[in-house]
Amino acid sequence: MELLYGPIKDYAWGSRCAIAELQGRPVPSEGPEAELWLGAHPGAPASVDRDGGRVALTEVLAADPAGWLGQRVVDRFGARLPFLLKVLAAAAPLSLQAHPDAEQARAGYAADDARCDGHRNYVDPFHKPELLVALGPMEALCGFRDPVVSAEVLAGLGVPALGPVLDALGAGAAGLAEAVRLLLTWPAADRAGLVAAVRKAAVAGPDAELVELLAEAYPADPGVVVALLLNRVRLAPGEAIWMPAGNLHAYLRGTGVEVMAASDNVLRGGLTRKRVDVAELLRVLRFEVLDQPVVAPRPVADGVVTWPVPVADFALHRVTVGRQPEVTLTVPGPWLVLCTSGQVDVADVVAPVTLGPGQAAVGSAAGGSLTVSGAGEVYVASPGLC
Repeated sequence: MELLYGPIKDYAWGSRCAIAELQGRPVPSEGPEAELWLGAHPGAPASVDRDGGRVALTEVLAADPAGWLGQRVVDRFGARLPFLLKVLAAAAPLSLQAHPDAEQARAGYAADDARCDGHRNYVDPFHKPELLVALGPMEALCGFRDPVVSAEVLAGLGVPALGPVLDALGAGAAGLAEAVRLLLTWPAADRAGLVAAVRKAAVAGPDAELVELLAEAYPADPGVVVALLLNRVRLAPGEAIWMPAGNLHAYLRGTGVEVMAASDNVLRGGLTRKRVDVAELLRVLRFEVLDQPVVAPRPVADGVVTWPVPVADFALHRVTVGRQPEVTLTVPGPWLVLCTSGQVDVADVVAPVTLGPGQAAVGSAAGGSLTVSGAGEVYVASPGLC
């Protein structure tokens, strides 16, 4: 194992407290800190110590892909780390977004070769399923709820302009795609009026806080209304949400550990000042009801829990030591390890490292098993190959 140093993305929605507090730096930070990236995605690779300096993890892996990744990972995913670990810290809502599946990502990336950088939808040819585990209370919109419920909510607003949307939702799941299309393609000249009418009508209802939060930031964005078609979830620490390809979602606020396939493909439909491509988003969305978006942790051993996901790109485990002084994790490497509390020693057969809150480490597939000791908590990302 060796220490890993991750870059921090300064997106405008980021917190000026969460990541700085985790890493023991002065609060508030000088600017927003949205995501701490721990991995080898070329968009923001983490680094390790080498010969008195820092070297990007991408370069280390490229020099010995089979040794670092293991032959099984190379055979399945190529000479690249197939997962990315992040700390996500949202002080304001993220965009309405979804991610492509593997086939859509490959085709979209190839098609985007003819576009200049500012007009690309796909920055790499890979899918981006993701799992987010709350470190504290967290709120998110994730997946479509039952269209019957959504129709009742919109009808209760009494906004005449929403009549065509209500008609579409009246067809149940079959009309969900048309309802979303109508809203996201609402005539530009009428958007501010629609949002204002919904904002006024919602003021005394159960969605008043959500509508006010979104409309205050985006007063002419029909994504404010689309949000009312989604499940609103409030995660307790340790609870997670699983977002497979094609599921519309938006994180609202809070801090969590996020693991995903190593991609940065994001298709946005609104609630953002970044690039929006409604047509492409509608093409990849899965218009299906997500009945249970929250995933509870599953114990697998004393001091170890996981959140099972149906992909081979990654697995995530949380290891807690103290009451259990030492835990050995037998999942195969390579590993990315993030400490979120306490002080822990993390060791493989190569070398141990000591981690405090906000510090991270990386270990190769040659490291054998992983042993965690001390008193604290770490999250361990690894390949999901059994």
